[in-house]
Amino acid sequence: MHDSNRPVVAALTLGCKLNQAETQSAARQLQRQGCVTTDRPAPADAYLINTCTITHVADRKARRLIRLARKLSPDAPVIVTGCYAERDGAALTRLGNELGNVQIVGNLRKGEAASALLEALDHAPNVGARPRPTQTGRTRAFLKIQEGCDDVCAFCIVPYVRGRERAVPIAEIVSMARERVAAGVQEIVLTGTQPGAYGRDRADGTSAAALINALLAQTDAPRIRYSSIQPQDITPELLACWDDARLCRHFHLALQSGSDVVLDRMRRRYRAERFVQAVSDIRAAVSGASITTDIIAGFPGETADDHRATLAVMDAVRFTDVHVFPYSQRPHTSASLLDDNVPPAVKRERAAELRTLGRRYRADALAAQVGELHSVLFEGTDSGLTDTYLPCRVDDSRDLTNQLRSVAIESVADGALVGRVLA
Repeated sequence: MHDSNRPVVAALTLGCKLNQAETQSAARQLQRQGCVTTDRPAPADAYLINTCTITHVADRKARRLIRLARKLSPDAPVIVTGCYAERDGAALTRLGNELGNVQIVGNLRKGEAASALLEALDHAPNVGARPRPTQTGRTRAFLKIQEGCDDVCAFCIVPYVRGRERAVPIAEIVSMARERVAAGVQEIVLTGTQPGAYGRDRADGTSAAALINALLAQTDAPRIRYSSIQPQDITPELLACWDDARLCRHFHLALQSGSDVVLDRMRRRYRAERFVQAVSDIRAAVSGASITTDIIAGFPGETADDHRATLAVMDAVRFTDVHVFPYSQRPHTSASLLDDNVPPAVKRERAAELRTLGRRYRADALAAQVGELHSVLFEGTDSGLTDTYLPCRVDDSRDLTNQLRSVAIESVADGALVGRVLA
């Protein structure tokens, strides 16, 4: 690489927060080797693309992003990694051969992606001639606390592309958090394939509660977000951690279905009643908690009664936000062996009904915040997120980027809270 001109690398992410954590880690490696990184698609000297394969739509987005990178910078090397690269590296290799100068690095070798990119840069012409992008990613840091999943839900390809559960040691996570806080990060986001099961693979007493307590005691992180949990992971010991106001009051519990029959077929480890009880436990322990979820519409064998059961759970819980996915058959999953007998039109109809109900509850949740005070982490000059994961805007002449401020919520507009910063 040229010493006089620092190369620009676009480190791009598709998919989950775990992917975001891994891309941020790779970007830091590249920065330490003299690169300037951006997380936006833009002309660059090289591209690192971290893919997702949770649905066929995710696969399509990955292919489009690879083609976009080649269009933006025809001669730049492109390193493709992530779950799609692991699941179907052959297909991506064919695409890479078509486009030229594309290298595939599967999930099992994802830690080598940054090194592969640096090596490719050494052989690339005209490196370092790009305009410097604005550095991003200093407001929130995604830390990988574990990888892999032992549950093997019927619909999910993640265990195939991520492997068995492996927890990152607490001391290592604390060290990473300290490093990111020292760099100016205001919020630490704990993520993984199955973060609610953190420590389940270890016999030394490691647990999510132990990790959170260590981070609270041993770091100065202003905010810590630990949101992706399953109902069976909600325990009094874990909820007691939220006595510390630095923990964000946002819990993402994936329902997937409100029908016990479908949950059995999905191989989920809870029943609808247990899910509703977990939400009740959270709300009793954490005042003002925000509950978000994922739901699959039209899983194989889902009947009209099963769909109504899901609507009933939604009505009982009244989620802050709902992500709805029409069932998409994935190879290497046990559900791919089931008869996908819900017609596409019925899937779309049920998904639309779930989304409509979700939007109604979302509007109710936003309206209920008017008159309340919220801690907002500003990710732009005048906009950010509450600790309950709600978007918020303020009318303020100051640049509030990367600041935590108390905001009085005065109204709701265009799907976001609108408030006033308190001095």
